[in-house]
Amino acid sequence: MGERNIEDQEEIYSKVLRAGRRTYFFDVRSTKAGDYYLTITESKKFTHDDGSFHYKKHKIYLYKEDFEAFREHVSEMMDYIIDEKGTEVISERHQKDYKKEEDPRTTNNGEVTPSDSFTDIDFDDI
Repeated sequence: MGERNIEDQEEIYSKVLRAGRRTYFFDVRSTKAGDYYLTITESKKFTHDDGSFHYKKHKIYLYKEDFEAFREHVSEMMDYIIDEKGTEVISERHQKDYKKEEDPRTTNNGEVTPSDSFTDIDFDDI
């Protein structure tokens, strides 16, 4: 992989939206020609059993020629969701009495038992 242009990495204007385990980054950046474009990055935190964690990131690059259509589509989709389901969050996880379902493969001490249907795959072979 070649080195990235430092000017291409420069953030001109940024905003951050924290939403639970997810964080959204909105960054205005500059093209090599000096025009601006938008990157939207979703970063989601995952915690391991040992307390360590890692982040998974997904990024969208949005250029000016697509702004209007993108805005229209996002607005239409958001309006549709609100019209159909309202603003109340109806995920089980958000219910006051939500209890995480136990994995049927777990033992009394919380360890996961091997499944007969599990296939051991070595990804080095792929």
